[in-house]
Amino acid sequence: MSGKGGIIRELRQSKTLLLMIAPTILFFIVFSYIPMIGVYYAFTKFDFDGGLFGSQFVGMENFNFLLKTGVLWNLTKNTVLYNLAFILLGNIMQIICAVFLAQLSGKLFKKTAQSLMFLPYFLSWVLVGAFVYNLFSDLGVVNSVLKQIGLHSYDFYLHTAPWKFIIVFFSVWKGLGYGTVIYLAAIMAISDEYYEAAKIDGATIFQQIRNITLPLLKPTFILLILFSLGGIMKGQFDLFYQIIGSNGMLYDATDIIDTYVFRSLTVNFDIGMGTAAGLYQSFFGFALIMIVNFIIRKTNKDYSLF
Repeated sequence: MSGKGGIIRELRQSKTLLLMIAPTILFFIVFSYIPMIGVYYAFTKFDFDGGLFGSQFVGMENFNFLLKTGVLWNLTKNTVLYNLAFILLGNIMQIICAVFLAQLSGKLFKKTAQSLMFLPYFLSWVLVGAFVYNLFSDLGVVNSVLKQIGLHSYDFYLHTAPWKFIIVFFSVWKGLGYGTVIYLAAIMAISDEYYEAAKIDGATIFQQIRNITLPLLKPTFILLILFSLGGIMKGQFDLFYQIIGSNGMLYDATDIIDTYVFRSLTVNFDIGMGTAAGLYQSFFGFALIMIVNFIIRKTNKDYSLF
């Protein structure tokens, strides 16, 4: 009784805090936990007449189909490789830009540069997709320039090779400003005493960056990488859908799990197959972040998430 009374008393004392957190709890219950019932679709051959529990139960048949046809392997490969490129190249470019901005002495130029770099982050992917189309379509800027200099035009929308670089470029470009601000804030938090001591010892700017700035940015870098790895199986749907769209000629090199699930649910109406791919995506992503966090925890406990 004392334990029960203690819990009730604590709830009464913390009722204001509980009321403040109640909307968040309700949000996750309604939009995250209740929809998890739909995971059952992954093990059924969905029938609109039968509904959720009236559809034929097929067990692992949907997963077997994805594995046997090679669809799952191609989707996983594209999703993981693209996200690795986004994460690694994105963070490296953000660190480089942050280091250069930190070395600038003119406040006006530094603030102007930050604002211009941050601007693409606020652009809609719909607008970016229109920009890409006007660059690489048959009548786009690139082909117009090729014709002007006497070269043959190149049909970008029939060849998969260039899109691997185009997609990575625009993803890194769009997120460059946001990440740079984070790393720049971390650099500004480094004590000036380190740099003053290095100057007294005769260290050049590049030596200061290599021996002071970059090592002290390591915790921020690892933390951002860990956060990014948590969503490595969740591709940027807006990016791929707005730039590639429904061009089946490019699916082999640009199709990711998110776009496949979208087509399965809205175009092919194969809800069971789409849910199976989505469930695989969630499980693989969870396993990946747990493994990476375990490795980092073993090497350096201070840098792990938990």
